Formats: sequence, C-alpha cells, structure tokens
Amino acid sequence: MAGGDPINYKTQEQIKSYLRKFIEKLLSETKGDDKKVSHDSTANKATLKPFHAAVLPAPLRGISELERKFSARLGSTFEQCALFIARQYHRDARRNHKISAQVSKEAIDAIDAQVRNFERMATKGQRLAFADMVNSVLAAGASSATQFLEATADIYILTHNGNELFFEIKSPQPNKGQCLEVTQRLLRIHLIKGKPRPEVQAYFALPYNPYGHSREDYQWNYAKNYAPFEDAVLIGAEFWNLIGGEGTYEALLAIYEEVGREFEQKILQTFGIRSSS
Repeated sequence: MAGGDPINYKTQEQIKSYLRKFIEKLLSETKGDDKKVSHDSTANKATLKPFHAAVLPAPLRGISELERKFSARLGSTFEQCALFIARQYHRDARRNHKISAQVSKEAIDAIDAQVRNFERMATKGQRLAFADMVNSVLAAGASSATQFLEATADIYILTHNGNELFFEIKSPQPNKGQCLEVTQRLLRIHLIKGKPRPEVQAYFALPYNPYGHSREDYQWNYAKNYAPFEDAVLIGAEFWNLIGGEGTYEALLAIYEEVGREFEQKILQTFGIRSSS
C-alpha cells in the first residue's frame, strides 16, 4: 500500500464514519437508561478486549451492566469493518452472503456424521484434520438423491485470483454448541460449492484474542477442542491480516482508538462521570 498503511484513506474514512454513527446511536439509546453505575468486582480482568478498551473510557470499564451491553453491541461492528477492508483488497466482498445448491442427501448425512465423529474424538483428546473431513463429505456426494441446502457466511470474499473465502465470525469465547455448529456450517459451505481447499476456504473467525497477542496465548478450550482449531480457526490479527494485509489488525485498532478519543468526553458525560483530565 502507498505510504505503507494497510488501510487506505478511503477505507479509513468509511470505518470512522460507521463507528461514529454506531457510538452516536448507542449513546442516544442509552440516554433513557438508568445512569446509576456500579462496578463489578467479579468481572474477569484476566481477559483482554482491545477494541472495547479502545472505545470505552477507562472509568466505565468494569461497570457490569454497561460493559455487557456495550460489548454485545460493539461485536456487531466487526463484520461491517471487515467488509470495508475486504472491498479495498479483493474483487468482491459481501456481508451475510447466501449460497445454495441441490446436493447429495448422502453428503448432508456425511456432514452430520463427520461432526459427531469430530465431537467424539475431541472428548478423547484426538483430532480430525478439517481437510480430511471436507474430502469425506465431497466424496459422499455421488448419490442421485438430492436435497436443497443453503448456507450464509457473515463475510464472503472473492479474491483476484478466483479463490473464495467464507468467514463465520463469533465471539472469541464461544461455547461448545457454537463451535460444533460452525464446524457443520463450514462443511456445508464446501459441499454447496463442491470444492475443497484452497479453491474454497471457509473459516471460523475470532476478531481478537482475549488472552494475549499470539495464537499460543489463546486459552479457550471449547474453541481449541470443538472447532477445527489448527486448520480453520483464525484469531485476532490472523483474521484481519488475511482479509487485508500485514498490519491490518493494528491499523484497524488504531482507528477504533482514534474514534474512542473523539467520543471520550461525550461518553463520560452521558453517564455523569467527570473526566480526570
């Protein structure tokens, strides 16, 4: 990228405008709420929320009711920001992208069998390679009996070299059921497209790492055990840098921080807290 910035000026402005509107709307909806604040001493301070910390002023962190509401809402911004960045880099990018096809009923049954086997092996500390799971499903697709199958990707990307990327974006601390459900969805995407990796790449994306900066720091056992962790799970910078380029994660976080600074006083005033500055 010119000037070395992985997120160009146009995309930066799109993201800033979107985040400003998001915060304005959130504050407007909060005006009618009870402004009584109480700190939650049981809040888990061992986990990191870099995007939340970038926007939510320090005096408001640890206020249980507000932080829960804010965290849930801020999580919805990741998809739109990913879309802005993907459109800068790729031939096509879409949000909530639906795909469908008539597929072999045998192959649909094979997906369910693969997920059950994956879960069973995970409870024993064993792993199934995701590529092998995909190949087994595709190999079961020769029967004449077909059934309509549809899947929706949070983010879809068509690269300039013709590869297709599908992303299911979840909280970085998903439960066991969510992990198995996403594994099933990723297999369905491969079946509908009728292609293995790397022509089609379906991923389980976690927008940030609550435990540190490296993949090795990540500690959430449900995702590590009940999702194709080594093969199809992207954590934090891995996700953002795949959509964009090297440094995209840091550049995006800097945008959140910039917008957070713009709104710091307004956010504090909304909750009747005086700034110490």
